[in-house]
Amino acid sequence: MKRSSGILMPIFSLPSPHGIGTLGKAAYEFIDFLKAAGQTWWQILPLGPTSLGDSPYQSPSTFAGNPYFIDPDLLAEDGLLTEAEIEKYDFGDDPEQVDYGLLYQNRYKMLERAAARGMKKYEEEIAAFRKEQAGWLEDYALYMACKKHFDMLCWLDWPDKKLRMRDPAALEKYRSALKEEIDLQVFMQFLFFKQWAALRAYAHEAGIKIFGDMPLYMALDSADVWAAPQFFLLDEENYPVKVAGVPPDYFSEDGQLWGNPLYNYEVMEKDGFGWWIRRVDGASKLYDAIRFDHFRGLASYWTVPYGEKTAKTGKWEKGPGMKLVGVLKGWFPQIQFIAEDLGVQTPDVVELLEDSGFPGMKVLEFAFDSKEESSYLPHMYEHNCVCYIGTHDNDTLLGWKEQALEADVNKAKCYLGLNEEEGFSWGVIRGGMSSVADLFVTQMQDYLELGSEARINSPGIAGGNWRWRMLPGAADEKLAEKLFAMTLMFGRCEKPAPEEKEEKEPEEEAPVKEEK
Repeated sequence: MKRSSGILMPIFSLPSPHGIGTLGKAAYEFIDFLKAAGQTWWQILPLGPTSLGDSPYQSPSTFAGNPYFIDPDLLAEDGLLTEAEIEKYDFGDDPEQVDYGLLYQNRYKMLERAAARGMKKYEEEIAAFRKEQAGWLEDYALYMACKKHFDMLCWLDWPDKKLRMRDPAALEKYRSALKEEIDLQVFMQFLFFKQWAALRAYAHEAGIKIFGDMPLYMALDSADVWAAPQFFLLDEENYPVKVAGVPPDYFSEDGQLWGNPLYNYEVMEKDGFGWWIRRVDGASKLYDAIRFDHFRGLASYWTVPYGEKTAKTGKWEKGPGMKLVGVLKGWFPQIQFIAEDLGVQTPDVVELLEDSGFPGMKVLEFAFDSKEESSYLPHMYEHNCVCYIGTHDNDTLLGWKEQALEADVNKAKCYLGLNEEEGFSWGVIRGGMSSVADLFVTQMQDYLELGSEARINSPGIAGGNWRWRMLPGAADEKLAEKLFAMTLMFGRCEKPAPEEKEEKEPEEEAPVKEEK
């Protein structure tokens, strides 16, 4: 990976007059900001639809896009909505917080109105889209239609057992009965991918690459598990036998009980890991680089018996390791994978990271433990890594400063030579930017010098997460200039070539008339 830098900024955190960040004007303006600031990468969180808890890491589909991100103003430009129609719907009036309750109540109503015009207008394009995405789209659309039909219950609680178990006759029955809702679900995905393709093309024209995030596990309440139960550790009734989590750690004394069903790697391997190939193929059409979330779970993973209340009672089990990683590297040489190797660093994880060749992660907020030496200190880095100030699971820098031990903060000040004139946040950013790590990434909130009120997610705490939004105008020209100067100083961007002035050809002189 070429020496470069980027910014972590979720789509939902972009400014917008419509309650949540979208793929519209502010997204294009953020790309312009990244270019002006000398950045190469825009890192985002998973793009999938959200469900209970609003987490992008618990989506009903690993392939689908979030309908909330469809931009209403772009729909108006396409003639699918009028400005007056958009203004009828209440999406919340807090520019700094997403109100998911209002979005759930009103966003789909607005998109239904757009569908009334758009399905006819884009009939041929939608048919081509369905054919191109047939491997996942039809199952997803049927799944979401059935969920709506059964009051949004998880598929394990649907009253029709034959549908739960995917009896062919039952599937056909609901495809026919719920055709209108299925078509709407397909249409919303068509709109999302249409807008995303245009935005990504604009990013590439600006020299900006998209850095995506791929969760290791699927949500139990997802089309992915319902449509392919054979690839998961489920019993004869399709209930999980064991579920995923992590043991007690820095974030939680009880560990984290995620509740995701675990993979049946034995069946997957016999299938040539085809399920994973299809999954990464979908992601490769969205992203230029993929952060493999919870990478250590491929070496060994924490299993908890289904029904437990905490993750304390779990145990480690062996993962597929290089058997899977080697297949994905072979199929997708064009994709840059980054390993999220945080957490318990057992020897098998270290070995897998080395064998994969993927860059791992170094988090500066974990570096300044005053009680022991940390491998996250910049002088211990190798080139093949990604240096973060913090991830979406960490507090902002100023929030960390307020919450951390005084001795830890003093260690950071001493190590990095922090001073009041430069400012705490920019001083720590300098420390990461100047490191030998091939890629440096930090959250947009740290460039804006925001506190804990701008934190994206607090692991282990339900509610109040995934809501922060950047105020309009915050990513301005002055900030871009300051960031560009630092990025250039530490060799993470190139100095722009001087603009060449066009040489004008001399104008022909008008012929002089002879006097008679």
